[in-house]
Amino acid sequence: MHLNSNSDIYRPTYKTLYSLVSAALLALSSSSTTANNEAVNPSANSPRSNDTHYTEVGFFDIHVCNWPDRELFFMPLFSTSHYREITDITVQYPDGTTMTSLDLKRYKTFKPKGKPKKHVFITQLDVPASAVDGWYSATVSLADGTQVTAKDYVIISELSRASNMNPPDGAEEIAVPSKLTWSGEENSFYQVFIRDVWDDSKLIYKSRLLSEPELILPDGLLQPDGLYSWQIHSRDVKEDILLGDFNKGSMSRIATFSTSDD
Repeated sequence: MHLNSNSDIYRPTYKTLYSLVSAALLALSSSSTTANNEAVNPSANSPRSNDTHYTEVGFFDIHVCNWPDRELFFMPLFSTSHYREITDITVQYPDGTTMTSLDLKRYKTFKPKGKPKKHVFITQLDVPASAVDGWYSATVSLADGTQVTAKDYVIISELSRASNMNPPDGAEEIAVPSKLTWSGEENSFYQVFIRDVWDDSKLIYKSRLLSEPELILPDGLLQPDGLYSWQIHSRDVKEDILLGDFNKGSMSRIATFSTSDD
């Protein structure tokens, strides 16, 4: 079977890719910046008391994203367990003009272990040519008439997508690999997603956050006579009091390979 990255057999739609990245970001947020939940009244001694991403009702962040076949775009998000109290979330540029209002009817849901259920309101919009570095803000309006504001420092910069993926796209009937490797920008962090193409491109593995461009595969994850695709999400930092969960991220192209039957 000849593999081609344009094959409809395994090529996810962009809608699927966006869902994948959103899920990845939410997972990262829940394991890091949102894992300890929003403190209703953070104390002066709390490490989050000086972190402007946090408010009494949730966590705000903006990512600058570099994905295949589209222009650089913003991905603003607001994560909260107080979603029933929120009536509006408006995101502003550093000069105070409105970037967007998050649609409260569109959200991802997750429930951290031992924590209340959260809604993550998230959207995407192209980075305009006029966009500048600076403090972006989210004004959150509540049903009782009060407002709270969160801030994120955004640097308009592009993170290169992971490249030199091995196994590469189109590799056919190779021995079952014990690891995946790639090239990326120095000091980046990575998360790898692997799908079983024969099983309707089911996501079979999502790595932890990696600090090196290499993933040692769990024994038995990949099987002989298989068809797999993999993709890498890269990010510049791992939690930062200025930049949030991360500032800039990128998604590699999809690489698909088949394994031999022996």
